[in-house]
Amino acid sequence: MSTAILTGPPVAGSPLEADLRTLGFDVRTANDPAAAAELINAVPAQERVAVVDPRFVGHLHALRLALTDPRFPAAAVPGALTAQPAARAALARAVSRIPVGAGTAHLTDVLTDTLTESLDRDEAGLHRVELGSLVATVALTPAQREDAREAVAAVDDEAVRLRTAVKSRDGFFTTYGISPYSRYLARWCARRGLTPNQVTTASLLTALIAAGCAATGTRGGFVAAGFLLLFSFVLDCTDGQLARYSLQYSTMGAWLDATFDRAKEYAYYAGLALGAARGGDDVWALALGAMVLMTCRHVVDFSFNEANHDATANTSPTAALSGKLDSVGWTVWVRRMIVLPIGERWAMIAVLTALTTPRIVFYALLIGCALAACYTTAGRVLRSLTLPRLSPGGPPARRTDRAAQALADLADSGPLAELIAGSARGRGRTGSFLAPVMAFLSAAVLLVWVLAEDDPTSWLTVGVAVCSALLAGAAVARPLKGALDWLVPPFFRAGEYVTILVLAARVDVPGALPAAFGLVAAVAYHHYDTVYRIRGGTGAPPRWLVRATGGHEGRILVITVLAAALSPSGFTIALTALAVALALLVLIESIRFWVSSQAPAVHDEGEPA
Repeated sequence: MSTAILTGPPVAGSPLEADLRTLGFDVRTANDPAAAAELINAVPAQERVAVVDPRFVGHLHALRLALTDPRFPAAAVPGALTAQPAARAALARAVSRIPVGAGTAHLTDVLTDTLTESLDRDEAGLHRVELGSLVATVALTPAQREDAREAVAAVDDEAVRLRTAVKSRDGFFTTYGISPYSRYLARWCARRGLTPNQVTTASLLTALIAAGCAATGTRGGFVAAGFLLLFSFVLDCTDGQLARYSLQYSTMGAWLDATFDRAKEYAYYAGLALGAARGGDDVWALALGAMVLMTCRHVVDFSFNEANHDATANTSPTAALSGKLDSVGWTVWVRRMIVLPIGERWAMIAVLTALTTPRIVFYALLIGCALAACYTTAGRVLRSLTLPRLSPGGPPARRTDRAAQALADLADSGPLAELIAGSARGRGRTGSFLAPVMAFLSAAVLLVWVLAEDDPTSWLTVGVAVCSALLAGAAVARPLKGALDWLVPPFFRAGEYVTILVLAARVDVPGALPAAFGLVAAVAYHHYDTVYRIRGGTGAPPRWLVRATGGHEGRILVITVLAAALSPSGFTIALTALAVALALLVLIESIRFWVSSQAPAVHDEGEPA
């Protein structure tokens, strides 16, 4: 139970107390700041406290946004504020600092505004709610109260609540093909007490059933799979809209929403590959290629965003052109569709599954995602060559220590690369192009060898893998603060994933590619988990986990040794065992972390990839 303290002149007939109880607050009253301070201190430290002026007039949803959003330590609108446990001490200090006696009326007449300003000065993480068309005010006179009530009546706060439940920036298909009705499904779920996590789980189960239908290899199964995949995406949109509609944000929800999207898509790829195999068509290499391409593309997005996390402006010609194009409405949608976001991608997969064959689905997916990856990566490289600025007109920004650490964590370097980096530390210049060049060579040397060599499953490949590890260690020997250092993690991911794909394809035995698919899926999960830990503000996975998984260079070395030392069938068994071991290791640690995590409650509002 949360506690709301009404402090100020009482207003007869006000629905405020009923509204607060509707929002789950235990309502108490205080006649002066001293009494309010006593009530605040009497509330258990682990509970939320709200302070509300009895003269408040506004929409119920304005109160809901100010008093119940779990993402912020403190939040406020005119006439109402709240403090979660993290900001309770700051609120108590703010109340205790208010003087009593003559000459203090300007501080106590609207006590909530005084406390809001004090929390703002104390940097207690105060969030001032953007109300838009909603009304929230303190009516000091009967005339003001009447005017405020008329303003409240003129705006339908339920319509506003539904509209703002939809993500502000989304793809064309999601915006016009899903959200117009999924928001009502979100409201239906809210009124029946369903949580976003339950809807997210339902979306995962629906996608897994779709993958099972695709695995039947029949036309009826493919048609059913297409419909179920689309319905899974409807539920995927609904869970976020439900979170925004009912303000049920949580760390667990953000993790489930992010990781389940990838699990659904990659499980569906596997279902399509199994279905094709039933019809005599082996498309496992295409399925694995699609997963590799999608994961590498996401790593590009994540690395670029983390590298520029602390920058607020960019003055490159590419950024200027993008800003000009934003003023031409249709170009915004074209550019959002070019990157093939999740809505357009899943719609394409669903339709092609129902109407064509798995091979055609994967060809279309690979071509579309490759073009999207080239478009986004080229634009980001051009932007990076002119460094972002910390403020418009300000000096060029340097990569911060936080950004450099995030890129180092995303690189996923293991013990071998750490040892090499330690011996190479001090050589080269921070901010140069040495790191991305070394990372590129690390991946390129290995990939050119395994692609061009007649028999890449030899001990010579192990030697090349050692050379690749040396280059990888050199790439991370200095802080990743250069303009293009965000390319280091994508180069490492491409080198690792494609090497696994090529070696499994070249052994040419049944089961090798499915085993490689499972291994890459397990490693990719580890990399996505790293991303969302960093985004949640909790930092990367513990070093013991990274070392236990070997790091990217360690896994490559182990896989090349297994390929050289074992027969093709033995290599397949080894890949399967390695996939199971890695999956168990990263899943157990990930679940343990997210279930017990104290990370801030968030919900992903990022790019619709």
